[in-house]
Amino acid sequence: MAMAVAQHRESSSGSINKHLTDAGKYVRYTAEQVEALERVYTECPKPSSLRRQQLIRECPILANIEPKQIKVWFQNRRCREKQRKEASRLQTVNRKLTAMNKLLMEENDRLQKQVSQLVCENGYMRQQLQTVNATATDASCDSVVTTPQHSLRDANNPAGLLSVAEETLAEFLSKATGTAVDWVQMPGMKPGPDSVGIFAISQSCNGVAARACGLVSLEPTKIAEILKDRPSWFRDCRSLEVYTMFPAGNGGTIELVYSQIYAPTTLASARDFWTLRYSTTLENGSLVVCERSLSGSGAGPSAASSTQFVRAEMLPSGYLIRPCDGGGSIIHIVDHLNLEAWSVPEVLRPLYESSKVVAQKMTIAALRYIRQIAQETSGEVVYGLGRQPAVLRTFSQRLSRGFNDSINGFNDDGWSLINCDGAEDVIIAVNSTKNLSSTCSPANSLSLLGGILCAKASMLLQNVPPAVLVRFLREHRSEWADFNVDAYSAASLKAGAFAYPGMRPTRFTGSQIIMPLGHTIEQEELLEVVRLEGHSLAQDAFVPRDIHLLQICSGIDENAVGACSELVFAPIDEMFPDDAPLLPSGFRVIPLDTKTKETQEALTTNRTLDLTSSLEVGPATANVAPDGSCQILRSVLTIAFQFPFESSLQDNVASMARQYVRSVISSVQRVATAISPSGVSPAVGSKLFPGSPEAVTLANWICQSYSYYLGAELLKADSLGGGDSLLKQLWHHQDAILCCSLKSLPVFIFANQAGLDMLETTLVALQDITLDKIFDESGRKALFGDFPKLMQQGFTYLPAGICTSTMGRHVSYEQSVSWKVLAAEENTVHCLAFSFVNWSFV
Repeated sequence: MAMAVAQHRESSSGSINKHLTDAGKYVRYTAEQVEALERVYTECPKPSSLRRQQLIRECPILANIEPKQIKVWFQNRRCREKQRKEASRLQTVNRKLTAMNKLLMEENDRLQKQVSQLVCENGYMRQQLQTVNATATDASCDSVVTTPQHSLRDANNPAGLLSVAEETLAEFLSKATGTAVDWVQMPGMKPGPDSVGIFAISQSCNGVAARACGLVSLEPTKIAEILKDRPSWFRDCRSLEVYTMFPAGNGGTIELVYSQIYAPTTLASARDFWTLRYSTTLENGSLVVCERSLSGSGAGPSAASSTQFVRAEMLPSGYLIRPCDGGGSIIHIVDHLNLEAWSVPEVLRPLYESSKVVAQKMTIAALRYIRQIAQETSGEVVYGLGRQPAVLRTFSQRLSRGFNDSINGFNDDGWSLINCDGAEDVIIAVNSTKNLSSTCSPANSLSLLGGILCAKASMLLQNVPPAVLVRFLREHRSEWADFNVDAYSAASLKAGAFAYPGMRPTRFTGSQIIMPLGHTIEQEELLEVVRLEGHSLAQDAFVPRDIHLLQICSGIDENAVGACSELVFAPIDEMFPDDAPLLPSGFRVIPLDTKTKETQEALTTNRTLDLTSSLEVGPATANVAPDGSCQILRSVLTIAFQFPFESSLQDNVASMARQYVRSVISSVQRVATAISPSGVSPAVGSKLFPGSPEAVTLANWICQSYSYYLGAELLKADSLGGGDSLLKQLWHHQDAILCCSLKSLPVFIFANQAGLDMLETTLVALQDITLDKIFDESGRKALFGDFPKLMQQGFTYLPAGICTSTMGRHVSYEQSVSWKVLAAEENTVHCLAFSFVNWSFV
């Protein structure tokens, strides 16, 4: 039976090279006939009837074959090709499932070992507790769990470095395949045949850690080469330089590496690492690249070039790459870092203490990048506009790198701050040495007589999903962008001379066309060209009617835990070359770990703008978790816009840039308020918060009580009026005026614009700030000492002092006046008011 099946398969596979003669017999095609048919099949797998007849006329060797038989040959040939592709696909799927099964079995073994270890530790702890209870009179007790300290070696000689390298290898392997770290599954990343890999994050360990393992159709040496070039796949890596490299004596190499990592926002400093990197091959043929920070050795570069960096620590991390049967590799990635969270404001520390953020930015990004390269190498990826994948990757990297450079503004790149006294909400930086031709050919270089100016700002968002916000900004550009400013930047790419943008006679038609260029394998990042259709009101060669932007958009999947959402764009020429100059601007929204209501109370002194700064705001609500606890969705938003300028126009462009970024922030405020699921809406009403009087009424009470107790007018006599006029004057008063409730723990219920600026917060977030948190120790003593006087005579003067904003910045003031605010009936005290005179950031 088996022989008959084999003969049938042989007969069916060979039938394609046979044809039926007039006598009714099958005759095998000759080699020349098959070659001629194959040539045509290569050009056209499905020729028409006319094409088949033409083929018979042009090829005499096919003259004895009927057109119908040639049609059958092409049908069989297409069928065989389809079967071959399907067999190849099934083999690939089978190899993937086999490798994934092997990974899952290894993960299961690791988890069983971890359970056994925990059971043993639990039994040991029980025994120790019983021993302690039995010897309660003994005051001395040994610690149950001890953490061995890494012994310092002399890292200046090869022998010491080799010893450190061997320890690093052992510790890394124990994390990659052992139980050295308590790994838990990454939320929202379940393993499966269609997933990129298996991802885990640390549950409780020193620093933050993430692990990934998956199957990649590349050879181990190629994978190691890609991963060692960290700036090519890790978007936050500014630079990586190998200072020393020497053989380890066992076929491996040891390198001393200095690397720099961009800061994600303007509110924190960048990080740098001084590490030892060890590459070797294990006995089973696996390739290992492991790395750890060196302590006690040189800092790498000169101290002057690293003043803008905080030295972070890399604990044993790396890559384990094992070759697979039939091709490809199984890769294990471990990233374990200590990012020195103490050096950033407390409100941002969750960003530096989150293993999920490290997993998304480094670990998962590395595995995705390798799989992207593998698919591009195999020809599975097809991009638009005829661009090669490597070229499009370079565009994405250049956009991301240029945006990071503008946010960080490193001195060694030529950036310097102008007019920065610490009180500005928008930071202006200038780079007079910026050369856009550094990454493009001289023919396409941009000649600038002045340089580049960057206007940037960072703030906190509350109850605004980052993915939803970025998706809205991408799809509704007309809601926040100014077409004149876009035209100004676009004109600078077309000519070296241009006028001040405020006078350009151009208007936006409101039409935006997004043309996709490419995307990553899971579409977590999109590369596209955006055409903004405009109408020029004057004949000007330097004013483009349509504006084209090269844009990357990432993190718009709401289910991606810890993912950063970005929208970065740069003006380009309509037919932009592969080496076109780019000047990126855009938005970045990074989620912070969700805090419950109990945890939120400890962070009320560190909150800043949540993009709902408005006199007319509604009640702020929060998301409710399944367990009934109140959760606050928080994220940090960073905005950066770059503008070219000529030296004679620097002041004009700086003023324009500052006002433009402020207008963008104001527009984003409206957008964030509209899309917030918390219900905050400017159309709710003019009440400041639930249970408070209307804003106009409270403004009248504040002014009338000030006049009643202090015998003077708070506002100028010529500005006094009724209703909205008085509220507007109070809102724009130069002194910071704040009101707090009369409770056991007083919280602020109102502040004018100066008060919000001083505390670096908003009306919605204001009610979470307690009175005692803003004063320093001497200020609290003065307030508590004069509090009886305040309650008795209705007002008091506090001496000059220092208070603290929600961002931790010190604010000095010459004098503070406090008075009771009376309601309509003079015997009812509604709240206490404070006025801080001549305040400024220290």
